[in-house]
Amino acid sequence: MSTQDDVTVLLYQMSEGSKTAPDELLPLVYDDLRRLAHAYFSNENSDHTLQATALVHEAYIRLVNWENVSWQNRAHFFAVAAEVMRLKVERDAVILG
Repeated sequence: MSTQDDVTVLLYQMSEGSKTAPDELLPLVYDDLRRLAHAYFSNENSDHTLQATALVHEAYIRLVNWENVSWQNRAHFFAVAAEVMRLKVERDAVILG
């Protein structure tokens, strides 16, 4: 089974309420989430207080704690993750003014 398939299976298990799936999922998606976070920071001022690692962790916690989410596949997960990260970076930018 490929990593993409593993991710999809784990996302399905999370949707079904698995308590172990989030811990199994993180190592499979972490590097891609970090790349995504770095991409968002490449367009931000250098005085941004949030670090890429913190952004990944905050987004991941939000994603895996949502109830009543039916993750369709890996692409769906990363699309939502990208939106969560984008909104967090934008909110922090507004706060910093």
